[in-house]
Amino acid sequence: MHYFIYPNSDSTLYEGGASSSINSGRDEILEIVKHMNDDGSVVNVSRVLIKFDLTSISQSIEDGLIPSSADFYLNLYDANPSELTSEDELYAYPVSQSWTEGSGKRFDNPTTTDGCSWRYRTNETTADQWVSGSNESGGTWYSGSVTNLDSVARSVEASQSFTNETEDMRMKVTNIVQHWLSGSLNNDGFMLKRSGSIGNDDTTQPEGNTTHYGNFSFFSRQTNTVFSPRLELVWDDSSFTTGSLSAFSSSELDDIVFYMKGLRPEYKENSKVRFRVAARNRYPARSFATASVASDIKYLPQTSYYSIRDAKTEDVIVPFGSGSKLSLDSTGHYFNVWLNGLQSERSYRILYKVVSGSGTVDETNTFYDEGFTFKVTL
Repeated sequence: MHYFIYPNSDSTLYEGGASSSINSGRDEILEIVKHMNDDGSVVNVSRVLIKFDLTSISQSIEDGLIPSSADFYLNLYDANPSELTSEDELYAYPVSQSWTEGSGKRFDNPTTTDGCSWRYRTNETTADQWVSGSNESGGTWYSGSVTNLDSVARSVEASQSFTNETEDMRMKVTNIVQHWLSGSLNNDGFMLKRSGSIGNDDTTQPEGNTTHYGNFSFFSRQTNTVFSPRLELVWDDSSFTTGSLSAFSSSELDDIVFYMKGLRPEYKENSKVRFRVAARNRYPARSFATASVASDIKYLPQTSYYSIRDAKTEDVIVPFGSGSKLSLDSTGHYFNVWLNGLQSERSYRILYKVVSGSGTVDETNTFYDEGFTFKVTL
């Protein structure tokens, strides 16, 4: 299962002179920048704050709807970065103080200081600084390891490497979210940044050294596109019971077609849907049985998966993997989708993947796109 929630707050903190008090909570873009002088000195940098309300997730875990072992991924989408190097890395940390998103934009004139900024957690008027008495800061966060309520020290850092300018972020942040869910840390959101700090003396750390790294840009929750940030939950909810069904032979798998039972053109956004799917031989052998060949259900290998894409943009919403395995019961294959995790008024396409001979020298991956689509409506 893949399930998604969307942020309730995000903002960019800009360092440097007057920018240190500017709020950008209503900007459509989140930026992690590093601007340099010709002599190699750092002019200014920026960092990103983003927070998700985990109340419903915590309750679903308590109710047994989501396993406590679920993994969490932070997804942000590329919004035309500039001058990035061929290799770079971003880090996520849990923020250690509360903050206010604010109502400003970076280039407001006059500037807006209502909300978080490089210098202030809430706003300039109340002078609620990240670090009391300091004209600098850029937020505060936990790093290293923190002891959880089970008395085990666990890391509070996550990272992702980037190898080209067009890569989206999909960073595994399970360790951080588990601290929030357990109550060992307050959920004040993620801090996203390069490693190190501006002005430090460690020339090995990207944020403050003299190496030019370029500027990351991601869509914020204010975007008018479909690329809003999201927190993705992934867990294996599959069940595989063959009952009296027989399996496809390896030779039969060479030429099969998929069909879906009862697929509707539209579903309401708060629906929890069980999609039924089956496969058959493309050219079934002629027989004189009275039953339809479509009723002679056979099952696929346990290493069979579904994927969901946005039908217009072709962006992968649910990738093939451990969280998208096909289940099987006595009537055939199925998979479950919680549609309130998908964006409404969008159409989606379902694809399939079958891995035959898994783990052997004859392992084969076969993909199927039969044009199955559905729309999520309000």
